[in-house]
Amino acid sequence: MAQNQDLGPAKETYEGFITLFKYGTIVAVAVTALVVLIIASRAA
Repeated sequence: MAQNQDLGPAKETYEGFITLFKYGTIVAVAVTALVVLIIASRAA
């Protein structure tokens, strides 16, 4: 089993991944909405 002192770097890596995932999701949604709006404005 992992000792407590071994979990520090793992927790930091996990937290970094989760933060990156959150911001990445927000950016992807924003870019998708922008592309949809651009396409919709050209089609009209």
